[in-house]
Amino acid sequence: MALHFSKEEFQKRKSDVLRKMNEQNLDALLMFRQESMYWLTGYDTFGYVFFQTLVLDKDGNVVLLTRAPDLRQAQNTSNIQDIRIWVDKNNSNPTDDLKIILNELNLKKKKIGIEYEAYGMTGRNALKLNKSLENYCEFKDESELITELRVIKSKEEIVYVKKAAELADNALDEAWKYTKAGVNEAKILAEMQKAVLESGGDYPANDYIIGSGHNALLCRYQSEKRILSNRDQLSIEWAGAYRHYHSAMFRTIPIGKADPKHIKMHEACVEALTNCEKKLIPGNTVGEVFDLHAKTFDDLGYNKARMNACGYSLGSTFSPNWMDWPMLYTGNPYVIQPGNVFFMHMILMDSVNELAMNLGETYLVTENGNERLGKQKLDLVVL
Repeated sequence: MALHFSKEEFQKRKSDVLRKMNEQNLDALLMFRQESMYWLTGYDTFGYVFFQTLVLDKDGNVVLLTRAPDLRQAQNTSNIQDIRIWVDKNNSNPTDDLKIILNELNLKKKKIGIEYEAYGMTGRNALKLNKSLENYCEFKDESELITELRVIKSKEEIVYVKKAAELADNALDEAWKYTKAGVNEAKILAEMQKAVLESGGDYPANDYIIGSGHNALLCRYQSEKRILSNRDQLSIEWAGAYRHYHSAMFRTIPIGKADPKHIKMHEACVEALTNCEKKLIPGNTVGEVFDLHAKTFDDLGYNKARMNACGYSLGSTFSPNWMDWPMLYTGNPYVIQPGNVFFMHMILMDSVNELAMNLGETYLVTENGNERLGKQKLDLVVL
């Protein structure tokens, strides 16, 4: 089995989940988030795009219900011993197979928690599941039960996060190497991803963002690939990924010559990031971090150019995105703790002048403050 963590690590995680289940008076938890399954058992797949659930009852029994292609996937990557297969056929309803498992575990008329906040839990699957469980048991949304445990990284996890940060740094070296007038964005993107994969990294949980010219103001990947002009701007957001753990970065690179407004925007981003670094310490809330980000930009006259969030937690996540809970926005009460990993992005999009400036780094919260995991300079690099 290709397990990426020690037996003791997995035992502790399971004990922590069972403790939280006991606090919520749950007799079982139905996991639909791939992140939860991976964290709890090592199970590594993209099969969660179909109906798939991992059942954990209060006695510690673990049963995976999945499709045939994931039988060996679970055997090779996880510590799950009991794997059940539902069969693909016309009008198949895997909740019938799930009901068999629940009966075996004596969960009728018991209290079951369900992870509804999961990409594999489509609206149709949720309707089928709810209908199946009506008058069978008491069930409730427990989407954050494991997520709240995953948000604090263990020593073993931090090793992977730091490796991901190293890969992200390597990718930026490649971006700086290939970014110049006349180069296609596709070449830059290919070299950045190559740097991660050749060093043993993974595909990221979402696409790298790359855009130049008018597309430099976009915060999402889109498929147009421009050739850089003599005077241009390139925005790139990417992450090193290792064992599915992510460390993200964000930069805007002026091409040829920086607009004076670029320089001012970059100075504002550095100031905002520096202020947020000082606030990202144990005991503060993530909402307070965002508020300082907003105040910094607003005081500098960038209210209309900034975003309404300035980052989010990072960890072991699966497609379609690497963003994890919690997000840094105003009023978010989550209290920052040692072991948290946050990506903080300072984003300015000046639509009037069609200028972008972005600066993003990943941080590990420590007992006394935080550590910036990327080792690259924050200077404005003009190529």
